[in-house]
Amino acid sequence: MVDVDRTFRGSIPDMYDQYMAPMIFAPYADDLASRLASIRNGRVLETAAGTGIVTRALASVLPEHVLIEATDLNQPMLDHASTRLSSGRVVWRQADAQMLPYQDAMFDAVVCQFGVMFFPDKKRAFAEAHRVLKPGGCFLFNVWDRIEENEFADIVVKSAAKLFPDDPPMFLARTPHGHHDTSALEVELRDAGFETVAIETVVRESTSPNARSVAVGYCQGTPMRNEIEARDPARLTEVTDAAACAIAMRFGSGRVIGKISAHVITAMR
Repeated sequence: MVDVDRTFRGSIPDMYDQYMAPMIFAPYADDLASRLASIRNGRVLETAAGTGIVTRALASVLPEHVLIEATDLNQPMLDHASTRLSSGRVVWRQADAQMLPYQDAMFDAVVCQFGVMFFPDKKRAFAEAHRVLKPGGCFLFNVWDRIEENEFADIVVKSAAKLFPDDPPMFLARTPHGHHDTSALEVELRDAGFETVAIETVVRESTSPNARSVAVGYCQGTPMRNEIEARDPARLTEVTDAAACAIAMRFGSGRVIGKISAHVITAMR
């Protein structure tokens, strides 16, 4: 992974939340939150909270007295997240998941939605999650399945590659969809101290008002935008248009529905 893959700045956080959140993240946020709904007391830590999509889902299902610490390395994402949820039991804090600023055994659960792929050292981040969990606590996270199992993302990458054949923007394939080897993840989790690891593949539908919304979300609301602009800032609209056209050709000009697939991992301390 390159540094640009972890750069969410400028208009990206707003567009990420506007386009990507309802299209691909909300279904899995609800899934993760439902898996933690049995927690009745204590504290939950969220790492790589981004714009607070899972944070909001957690706040809607957990009892009011369950405290939520929502952390992310990227301050602009947290700044945006804090404008979307005002709650006295939610604390927003900039923190590195590989070096958490918390004492041992503080949390009943650690949750991370599609953030593990952004950790340069996953094994270290897993060890930190294990450290801050109480005995019997749960580390719950998800990772995207391979890109071929996620129809919109696959089409966007292929469309952009046609415009940059010598140096295609590969953020989506490299990072979000580049860490789908669940066997490797299980080995790293066990090395970090987790003894019980369960893995489930969850398939959902991704919906968007139209093909252009899909293209704008992926091309302009993710670090893929950084890649495109690094090659030629003037071509951002061209790439977005090409992706929108390809999606419309496949799924139609009105409301579009595509397959999304992810792996959900539950590791118990």
